[in-house]
Amino acid sequence: MNSPGAPRRREPARYTGDENLYIVAYDIASPRRWRRVFRIMEGYGEWVQLSVFQCRLTRRRQIELKQALDEVINHAEDHVIIIDVGLAAVNRPRIESLGKPFSMVDRGPVIV
Repeated sequence: MNSPGAPRRREPARYTGDENLYIVAYDIASPRRWRRVFRIMEGYGEWVQLSVFQCRLTRRRQIELKQALDEVINHAEDHVIIIDVGLAAVNRPRIESLGKPFSMVDRGPVIV
């Protein structure tokens, strides 16, 4: 159970086939806000690098993510970019990775 005031952990959305792939990168001035943004992002995608996530989101989840981030960031000091790569089901972006291996977020049907 979450403590009062703690951000709720979001469950991954079920696969519907209408998800887009997004790359979210952020530069947050305050370490406290950075941690809050990081926790929000963990509920929406896969951590790629320090301040970079890849996310498979429906339009609704993308709007929810933007609203959650909008409530946390300081608009005068922080910067978040959300890059829409396209339909996740058909789009396989070409990614070059140096160093540690990189793998795309793959999501199939969720069996409960």
